[in-house]
Amino acid sequence: MKTRVYDDHAALSRGAALALAQAIGEKPDLNIVVATGSTPMDSYAELAAMQRRGEVNCRRLHVFQLDAYLDVADDDPRSLYGWMKRSFLDPLEIPDERVFRMDRGNADPQRNCDAHAALVRARGGYDIAVLGLGPNGHLAFNEPPSMRDAPTRVVPLSEESIVSNARYWGGRDRVPPLSVTAGMDLLLAAKTLMLLVSGEGKREILRRTMAGPVTPMVPSSYIRETARSLVLADKAALGESLVHA
Repeated sequence: MKTRVYDDHAALSRGAALALAQAIGEKPDLNIVVATGSTPMDSYAELAAMQRRGEVNCRRLHVFQLDAYLDVADDDPRSLYGWMKRSFLDPLEIPDERVFRMDRGNADPQRNCDAHAALVRARGGYDIAVLGLGPNGHLAFNEPPSMRDAPTRVVPLSEESIVSNARYWGGRDRVPPLSVTAGMDLLLAAKTLMLLVSGEGKREILRRTMAGPVTPMVPSSYIRETARSLVLADKAALGESLVHA
């Protein structure tokens, strides 16, 4: 695991965008899975600005959906696909045929998950996984406890995730209780796993991720087992002890 430290959220966002642009420049059609949530949004906006300036071309990316709430339609403002489309796909002008969704149309959602995981593997896995850090150490919706080989699956949201997500949707009662998520097995196998962490509110869970026991109770701690993981964090999230570690 490698760590890059930034002064603040703005610097972190620029740094993440530059890292993505470099990777895309080396492999324009790479397979990427991207998180929603507040932390990576400015990075995506910076990447789109770079594309408008002709500094990177993201139009050939293959983009995989990371997670989704169950039983939420695309036109519902809570749709995570809709969020990804608004923040990443549309600004980067990525054609629909290069987007691989977690199909929720089948009556058997676990069957959809199995098919999606098989598709990811058949296409060579993720080249880059861009992830945020959940308040309880979840990656995507891999809630504690999640083993390192937890598969793509249906997941009931934890209390911490419901509380965390309530700010996006206007209250906890509006947070869907079930989700589907890319599995830990797929994420940890990514050729590059980028974990973006910003703000003092993530300090304690980042400390547990980087310096606590590696445990299914903190799924993010498993990123320490792979040299392919890269933590990009601002000083507010790291705190003094980790900034100078």
